[in-house]
Amino acid sequence: MRRKVFVNMPVKDLQASIAFFAALGWAHEPMFTDETASCIVISEEIYAMVITEPRFQEFTNGTVADGKAVTEFITALSCDSREEVDQLAERALSAGASDWKPTMDQGPMYGRSFADLDGHAWELIYMDMSQMPPAPQES
Repeated sequence: MRRKVFVNMPVKDLQASIAFFAALGWAHEPMFTDETASCIVISEEIYAMVITEPRFQEFTNGTVADGKAVTEFITALSCDSREEVDQLAERALSAGASDWKPTMDQGPMYGRSFADLDGHAWELIYMDMSQMPPAPQES
């Protein structure tokens, strides 16, 4: 069985979050959506559960972090090209995200990052594996 990843994130405005992720080209799964949560489909194996803060509080023993004040996690997604990195980042910024860190351009590795509407950090990374140095041989 292929494992699936569900990232659970508290959000202040569920409908705004659904619209934000739709602007990135990601759909929501109506079967797992109600007035307190929505399942955002990033890929066949990766999903983001955006959950209203009061509902999210029911799943935790601690205080719900304010993503604009602290970094609670960083979600990094691989992209197929530098162009895809730029396209997703630009769509996110156009939909209300903010730049999170400066663009990273380290030869074969290229990335951009943004903070979504609730301050959750996202990194978009492309690695040109044909340009990566070979792994050292074990002796």
